[in-house]
Amino acid sequence: MKKNIENIDKSNLKEVIRDFPKQLVDGLKLADNAKIKNDFKFLEVSGMGGSSLPADLLKIYLAELHLKSPGKNKKLGLFQNRFYDLPVEAHKNTLNIFASYSGNTEETLSSLTDAIQRNLPGVCLATGGKLKSICEKNKLAIITLPVGLQPRSATGYFFSAMTQILVNAGLIGDQTKNMEKLAGKLGKEMDGLEKKGKAIAQKIAGKIPLIYAPQKFKALAMIWKIKINENAKTHAFWNYYPELNHNEMSGFGIKKADFFVISLLHKKDHPQNKKRIYATSELLKNKGVENIIVEMPDRDILHTIFSTLLLGDWVSYYLAMEYGQDPTPVKMVEDFKRMLE
Repeated sequence: MKKNIENIDKSNLKEVIRDFPKQLVDGLKLADNAKIKNDFKFLEVSGMGGSSLPADLLKIYLAELHLKSPGKNKKLGLFQNRFYDLPVEAHKNTLNIFASYSGNTEETLSSLTDAIQRNLPGVCLATGGKLKSICEKNKLAIITLPVGLQPRSATGYFFSAMTQILVNAGLIGDQTKNMEKLAGKLGKEMDGLEKKGKAIAQKIAGKIPLIYAPQKFKALAMIWKIKINENAKTHAFWNYYPELNHNEMSGFGIKKADFFVISLLHKKDHPQNKKRIYATSELLKNKGVENIIVEMPDRDILHTIFSTLLLGDWVSYYLAMEYGQDPTPVKMVEDFKRMLE
């Protein structure tokens, strides 16, 4: 099996996943010098694909930080822009962050140009490319990320760098101890997460995965879906509780495809929502739909987010191995970009 994996995983994504905890600490250091002070009320993150995913996670974390310690952590409205033009909320009392791992994402470059024309405050994150050049030319803060990864595999760098930007701006408290503690935890549980992810991948192989999560953590369901798409080169879909119980659930009335449902459960979720997850699982079994409930860790919010994220990485990785797919390249995406050029 080891030889087979080495033959398939030509870019050694396995090692990238195992090294992920280091990104959370290193990302803080990368943003040390990105200082932009103002009394911001909002945060707008412009980015596409893997470069936008960290903002989905940051939204969960910022809400929790403010609830736990409002004196140290300002209440920030976080918006995301996945288009060419900046939306209206990016124009006033807003810190704009432009994230593009390659530095050449056309939608993000267009949004950056819009911000410069409007003289809006901004910070950029990239490995280089046009984004870095434009930021340097216009004297905008630029955080240079390490090269050699796919954007979806650089989530730790993006997430920590973004939090450090907010620390530097005086919007949230120092995050160094939190990230160091988290990195240590994830490192210790990595073997267990890999083993669990491999077992889930073997269960869902040959089926269409549907990833469901509580509303608070719906971003994690979306990211699991995206990782399965890009790593295993197969379809997957996502939704969240309780909304899916009011519509998508009806789609199981007639069996048209071989689905496998994975429901992410958080023990501290609303009691009625947890009841919904268990009831949905029972209903799906009665309809002949295979499904499992995966309990998310609930010690602290950062650990919940990133432990669940890593489990999804391992599921998508070993599903790629089941299908004999090199998980790193995304040929269709690259071919499509060339068509647009």
